[in-house]
Order: sequence, then structure tokens, then C-alpha cells
Amino acid sequence: MPEPIKGIHHVSAITARADKNLAFYTNTLGMRLVKKTVNQDDTSMYHLFYADEQGSPGTDLTFFEIPRAGRTHTGSQSISRTGLRLADDAAVDYWKERLEQAGVTVHDRVIESGRLTLPFEDPEGQRLALVSTEQDEVKPASVPPQHSDVPDIHAIQGLGPVELTVPKLQKSEEVLVSVLGFKRLDDDVHGHGTTAVYQAPGSSGAASEIRIVESVEPKERPGRGSVHHVAFRVRDEEDLRDWAELINSRGWANSGVVERYYFKSFYFREPNGILYELATDGPGFDIDEPLESLGRSLALPPYLEHKRGEIEQTLTPLPDQD
Repeated sequence: MPEPIKGIHHVSAITARADKNLAFYTNTLGMRLVKKTVNQDDTSMYHLFYADEQGSPGTDLTFFEIPRAGRTHTGSQSISRTGLRLADDAAVDYWKERLEQAGVTVHDRVIESGRLTLPFEDPEGQRLALVSTEQDEVKPASVPPQHSDVPDIHAIQGLGPVELTVPKLQKSEEVLVSVLGFKRLDDDVHGHGTTAVYQAPGSSGAASEIRIVESVEPKERPGRGSVHHVAFRVRDEEDLRDWAELINSRGWANSGVVERYYFKSFYFREPNGILYELATDGPGFDIDEPLESLGRSLALPPYLEHKRGEIEQTLTPLPDQD
């Protein structure tokens, strides 16, 4: 049997403008660009990874650039919000003021699963939330980015709860609980209804949680500002192959184990249409760049290096990172 899933590994979303995306996530949100590479399935587009200082597993928010991406028509069968962890309630107050001064769309602070939460949207309508982990007993290690004006005590520490919106809650729960081993926690009852909350078996706290809203609204039409997939942490390639064998035994269509160089992956789509990825914690983003210079140059895995000239000609250069 595979080892328990350790929590959320990364979330991958869509942007139409890599340059503006880079400015917002590094300058406004203070995250570090730890890898500037390309979508390995379509090398004509950037794949940007923002994380903590060291690109630790569970801190990556990534974006594929699709220049002609239209606007997102929000709806069901979607990954409808990505949480970003903060150390405490005071950090939420700091970010409310910072984002409002930057002209960012910020919503009212709310309490979700006992945590002070600040929902907001990036300039393309990406739905995000800053989440205080003041009450969490388990807090994954995180190293604040060193080239940011955000004080270390208020820095974004990594990914928090990820919210799904689905038409049939029971179908998604079956996969999370019976297959992936998640535990259903107490539902979060709030003014807009009820949200089911699930915790990864190998961890606890905000970094381990999936939240599910059941909705009969039409299926989301994705575009800029939408999320492509959510990935869960597994220990290593051996463990990933054990998970692949288990999921194959269910007869579900999947990608098989895929080499991504910085980690290995396995993709499958659950019954409500949500794309899940299982991803290994290593080898990590410093496999081809020194830690101190992550994200400064276009990084390509060895099996794409022979196409570097062709790839670079298709990409619009991005501003240099300090």
C-alpha cells in the first residue's frame, strides 16, 4: 500500500499575461519566482512557479501562460479558490491594508473552519484567500522570500485549503476518502451554506485541507484566472508508482507516471471532472540551478535542452529578477 498523502503539493492556474502575472505575485504578494520554465506538454507557453524562498513542496502556486485565454465564466466542476497560508491573524490585517492600497479586489474577512480568512482576486480574477494558521497545531516549514518588502512575519507561507465546486459532493468524497485516504472533518457552516472539509491522511492543518461546495450551477468555462489542477504530495517515485497501481485498479483513465524533472507526476480526473495530480516531493527546483539564483534564467529539463533556441524564439522575454 502507498504511504499516506502528505498534503497539497501545488496548484496550477492560467494567466494570459506572464509579465503582469510575474509583477503581481512577486511584487504585490511577495512570493519568489523559483522556476521560469515552459509547459512540458506545450513548450510555446511559459510555466512559472511561485513559492517560498526554497521552493519547498506545498508552497508552489504555478501558472501556464495562454496569451489568448478568454475570461473565466465561473461555475461548477472547478477548482474554485486557492488558499495561501499566513502565520497569524495579524498577518491577515496587514494584507488587507496592503492589498487595498494596491487596488486589489478584496472581500470581507470571514471565519472559515475557525480561521480568519481574507478572500481576494488577482488582476485576472484568480480567486484566492489568505488564511491565518494561528490556531493550527501543525505548520509546515516555510522560508520567507528574501527579496521582498513583505516583513518575514507576514510572508505567505505556502498553500492553504483548496476549494472545489462540484455538482455531486458524494462522488468527490468517494475519491478523497475511500481512495486517497482523506478524512472528512466537521462541515463549515456559514452564511452562504455548508462546505464539506477534508484532511489529507499524512498531515493536518490548512496545508492538508480540501474544501468542497456542492452546486448545481453550470460547468465552469475556464480561461485566464481559472485553475487547471491541484496536486497532492507523495513521498517519492516508489510511492507514486504504488498510488498509480491503486488508481489503475479502479479502471480510471490516467496519465501514467510522468517525468517532470523537478518532480514526478501522475494525473487522473475524478468523477466530477476535477483534475488531480500526485507529485513527488523531490528532487526539487535546485536540481539544475543554485538555490540563490532560482528563477533568474529560463530553465529547461535535459530532454528539452536541445530545443532551447526554438523555444526561446517563441517566448516573450520577462523582466529580470533580482
